[in-house]
Amino acid sequence: MIPLNESSSSWFNELVKNRRSVFPKQFIPGKPVADEMIRQVLTNACWAPNHGKTEPWQFTVFSGKGLEKFASFQSELYKQKAGEKFKEETYSKMQSNPLLASHIIAIGMKRTTTKNIPEIEDIEAVACAVQNMYLTVTAYGIGGYWTTGGITYYPEAKSFFGLGEEDKLLGFFYIGHIAVPSGNATRLPLEEKVKWVNE
Repeated sequence: MIPLNESSSSWFNELVKNRRSVFPKQFIPGKPVADEMIRQVLTNACWAPNHGKTEPWQFTVFSGKGLEKFASFQSELYKQKAGEKFKEETYSKMQSNPLLASHIIAIGMKRTTTKNIPEIEDIEAVACAVQNMYLTVTAYGIGGYWTTGGITYYPEAKSFFGLGEEDKLLGFFYIGHIAVPSGNATRLPLEEKVKWVNE
């Protein structure tokens, strides 16, 4: 275990507080992030805690022409499934927003079947992996955004990302260079969210 000194722990505390969602419209359109940096984002994601060492995450990375493939798939599936709720604006955004990013990472949860582990714990492990992704892009000074909109919860979308019936698609992580930084954020006082039991 690497010991933390006061300066490194203070740096990490600031990193956590400065993490922000940076939406695709805030990216420098199409400016590429180095694949080596994306590999580090994914490596850090894979060091997330997980029950039983199951590592239930599965990631599919889209970049270059792959972004067009992703955009086409999600917009056409939305058009097919939306029915009376179809909105042209939503369809257009599904076609155009992916092209603003450098990389899009589809976030999959592969269901653990060999151990008696509740499904929620596999989902929680993947969520921890995504937090590691968020912190990594923040440390590198690039933007990241986890979206669960669009086709995330369509069962028909799973196979496109290599997921089976028992697996789950948990959204998409957009990465790009920041053109417009996100603003300041606030949180409720700790006292409103924490109860101490001392005796």
